[in-house]
Amino acid sequence: MTQFNGGMGLTGTGNGKSEVEGWIPHVSSSLRAGVGSNYTAPMADQDPTPSPQQPVPESVPARDARSLWRGKLHEIIFEADTPMGKFFDVLVLLAIMASVLVVMLESVEEINKQYGEILVAAEWFFTILFTIEYLLRLVCVARARAYAFSFFGIVDLLAILPTYISVLIPGAQSLVVVRALRLLRVFRVFKLGYFLSEAADLRKAVWDSRAKIVVFLATVIIVVVIVGSAMHLIEGSVEDTKFTSIPQSVYWAIVTMTTVGFGDITPQTALGKMLASCLIIIGYSLIIVPTGFVSAELVDSRVKAERARQASTKAHACPSCMREGHDRDAKCCKYCGEDLHL
Repeated sequence: MTQFNGGMGLTGTGNGKSEVEGWIPHVSSSLRAGVGSNYTAPMADQDPTPSPQQPVPESVPARDARSLWRGKLHEIIFEADTPMGKFFDVLVLLAIMASVLVVMLESVEEINKQYGEILVAAEWFFTILFTIEYLLRLVCVARARAYAFSFFGIVDLLAILPTYISVLIPGAQSLVVVRALRLLRVFRVFKLGYFLSEAADLRKAVWDSRAKIVVFLATVIIVVVIVGSAMHLIEGSVEDTKFTSIPQSVYWAIVTMTTVGFGDITPQTALGKMLASCLIIIGYSLIIVPTGFVSAELVDSRVKAERARQASTKAHACPSCMREGHDRDAKCCKYCGEDLHL
């Protein structure tokens, strides 16, 4: 077989194979050596195109600092157990009272003429102050939407909207007296939670007696309509009478039955005065009825609560301290800690 020899010769072999297999690795090694030691071969799965700049993630210390700041702000604004929280709430309550006083003074014509500009400036000052407070409350809570639609969240928003609306609708700033509702926070600030629980009991008693109250109001409405119509029939034909219509007479009946007695409408005939006297007596008799309904429900709720408390305890006395009133599932005395041996 023919062989070619030279500087870069190929030599044939008897089996028909050339020495290319042995020559190519030497060439590859020479090329890599010639490029230099800084050459790095691309990986098979590497994208040769440059990747866009990736956003730098927020550092953990930055997140911790922000959480710490929001927690501290929440503690001051929403918590009244700390000195700073109580101080903040007291300042807010004083600002609320001052802003309501400003609105009330602004409605007095003499004061408004003399100090109108000062009162307007004070109102805008309180509005901006309460706006900043409202935004801070939204920032520091974990669920801003839940707070915004809560009772106090809506009240806080309504406390600042009228002043801004007054720019478009003059006189709307008088509605900022809704800020007085924010004074309900006084119960939380000064630890008057007992009054809140009592208010809850009263609300429950009124709700439980709602059926009786509805029947009572229906009875009152029927009485005033009948008496008003009768008074219009009796006094309607009198000269210069003020019982000119049944609605006018019903208005008189309501005022008379509630024992208010404005005196703007009075009967002139003897029969009309007799009917008015009967209505006043009926009013005195009915005025105490709703109070009895609510009082009965309050007493009933207290009795039920006491029975439930007694049902949840047992009369077994502790063998050590001889005290009773333990829970049904109690194994040890809640006063001295000894085993009840049950």
